[in-house]
Amino acid sequence: MFDLQCDNLTKMFGAFCAVNDVSLEVPSGSFFSILGPSGCGKTTLMRMIAGFETPSGGDIRIKGQSVLSIGPNKRNVKMVFQHLALFPMMDVGENIAYGLRCRGDSKSEIKTRVAAVLDRIGLAGYEGKRISQLSGGQKQRVAIARCMVLEPDVLLLDEPLGALDLKLREHMKIELKQLQHQFNTTFLYITHDQSEALVMSDNVAVMNAGRFEQIGAPEDLYRAPSSAFVAGFVGDSNRWSGTVTALDRDQVKVGLDGGATLVAPLAGGSSGQGGGSSNTGRLSVGDTASVFVRPEALVVTPGLLPDAPDRNRLQGTIDSFLFNGANSRVLVRTSRGELIEVDHRLDGGLSRESVGQDVTLEWPHAGGICFKAED
Repeated sequence: MFDLQCDNLTKMFGAFCAVNDVSLEVPSGSFFSILGPSGCGKTTLMRMIAGFETPSGGDIRIKGQSVLSIGPNKRNVKMVFQHLALFPMMDVGENIAYGLRCRGDSKSEIKTRVAAVLDRIGLAGYEGKRISQLSGGQKQRVAIARCMVLEPDVLLLDEPLGALDLKLREHMKIELKQLQHQFNTTFLYITHDQSEALVMSDNVAVMNAGRFEQIGAPEDLYRAPSSAFVAGFVGDSNRWSGTVTALDRDQVKVGLDGGATLVAPLAGGSSGQGGGSSNTGRLSVGDTASVFVRPEALVVTPGLLPDAPDRNRLQGTIDSFLFNGANSRVLVRTSRGELIEVDHRLDGGLSRESVGQDVTLEWPHAGGICFKAED
């Protein structure tokens, strides 16, 4: 059962296509995120689902029923905005009760529902608090409670954590996921922050220039990107571009400026991260290709090691350290002048005193992924 379905949805603003033939299915009770850079069409898509924009083509179905002819106030869909839009002149209880009063519920019913939803979000007894007395996280929960008390089929969240400070944002990622489980309501969440999408979501759609590049579980997007855009946008990646010098089944040899050669699985090949059947036919010798490698796949070894037949190796020097606890990184400047990010183990034997030291970067052939440049 799908709570939300979009079929070939398109939105034109004059000659500009903001959303281009987008389709998605959101299972009941799931947390579904749309991830993409600013201007890719995420908010326009959400506004069409909410009923604030009229599609130029396609269909939107809630619980299997088309809602194109239903106004936003009649759709059983609620929306939480980045700036929350709580009423400062009302207390917490009045904010949450607002939609129930507009709907015509009785006073006793409203009181019971407000108390129940406050208990579920961990703010029991806060009915009389002013909005100005709440912390950022508490305001966030009240905004969600104001929607959830109306029991929507789908809750739309438009970058709701964007206005919070970093520490609170990290905490709210976990809290939002817990709230979604607690209410068992379908959440559709849009964000440009990949960490938010990967941490909270059951499935993620990566959007670029009005289209979906890939839809899948967070781990699938990270481990098996279907395009160069997804490989570069989801998670951190180092990227090299060069010319294809040889093709061997699902492995590609890419020659870089300066004479170095990298070997990587072709995206979508049977031995690559993309899965599926051989796709070497998409590439030919002489084509321009890009190789992506995650920082955690790289190993830094002191000294300059010779080429190895079973591993990729590049030589460079330690440029600097980016300390961030367990997420620390080493920056290595290669002989080609590139800065490469490598995950840094604090007990790995390198320190700030190693800056300027000659090192070798290495990773197994299967540790990267290769795309044709125009992908």
